[in-house]
Amino acid sequence: MKCADCARFNYYTTKNKKSVERKLELKKYCKWCRKHIVHNEHKK
Repeated sequence: MKCADCARFNYYTTKNKKSVERKLELKKYCKWCRKHIVHNEHKK
């Protein structure tokens, strides 16, 4: 998962590709921004 503000990779997740067709978007804590920000699924 990649932070929407600072664009750093903070989390690694897996998803069920059969049931979830869209990209994941979760509100998670970013330790560099020091606040809760939306994190988007990206390929590294």
